[in-house]
Amino acid sequence: MELLMSKATLHELLTDRDWLMADGATGTNYFVQGLQAGDAPELWNIDYPDRVAGLHREFIACGADIILTNSFGGSSSRLKLHGSEDRVLELNRAAAGIARQEADAADRPVVVAASIGPTGDLIEPLGELSTADAENIFADQASALAEGGADVIWLETMSSAEELIAASLASSKTGLPVVATMTFDTNGRTMMGLSPEQLVETYRGNIPNVIAYGANCGVGASELVGTMLSMRAYASDDEILVAKGNCGIPQFVDGEIVYDGTPALMAEYACLVRDAGVRIIGGCCGTTPEHLLAMRTALETRPKASPPTMEKVVTLLGPISDGAEKFYGAENKKEVDSGERVRERRRRKRD
Repeated sequence: MELLMSKATLHELLTDRDWLMADGATGTNYFVQGLQAGDAPELWNIDYPDRVAGLHREFIACGADIILTNSFGGSSSRLKLHGSEDRVLELNRAAAGIARQEADAADRPVVVAASIGPTGDLIEPLGELSTADAENIFADQASALAEGGADVIWLETMSSAEELIAASLASSKTGLPVVATMTFDTNGRTMMGLSPEQLVETYRGNIPNVIAYGANCGVGASELVGTMLSMRAYASDDEILVAKGNCGIPQFVDGEIVYDGTPALMAEYACLVRDAGVRIIGGCCGTTPEHLLAMRTALETRPKASPPTMEKVVTLLGPISDGAEKFYGAENKKEVDSGERVRERRRRKRD
């Protein structure tokens, strides 16, 4: 009964609203609070739960409808790097419990999304991790997050279709709806060479309980918008897209990685992906509560426009990489046109 209520909550929000706001970065904001490079943020769920709760609270105050648990690297394969592989249940339960408490304390509905990132290993035949072992790793983490009170399983920053499928099959055993995003950071494709079109087909045919899919992270807001334009062209009208882009371009300054995106730039990004047909919009690396507030304000005050051209995207958000320029430029226009024809044929069949 509880699972059905959780799933209905997200469905109701998506039914009542044209768009939902997801939160911003986790690690970036923890670094400001004292997290050291190389440390596992998931350990803070036990060591500094007040800091974890505080960031959730800030994001909710700035307009987040969906908050992601502090569990991105909470699988046994990732925790093993910190000698904590035997703490999967403890750390993930705590992550979901902290987020659940802050969501329940809000004066409006807030969805708790259980963040699950990649294992860090390659699945056979490219690597030594078997599909069965990958599924078991993901199942242990997803189960703990569900037990802790998560509403949705949120798979993010995946680059391999094999790993995404393994994670989704494992996550579906919880009975919770699944949101899945992959990262396009290599000339408009994932590290493993998947295009937005191929990703749509992967999501569509292999992810049980999927409620929304899309892209996160990447190399900048401009390319994330390009990814969503391509994906929207192949997605059906009733498929819900997710965009959670980085706050500008990462730069190495004085020994630290910083992001050059201003609140004004992220506000533009939020409106552009909304205009491209995205319904769940958030920020990834570098996105602070201040950025999120600017995004929410812009979405609430600026009317929706027609889907942007890549020329407009580059003008407002900055250039894209040389390799992605070809993919999101002329080739992207062809894909969008082709995708629109596919969607029109689908509409005619339904009519």
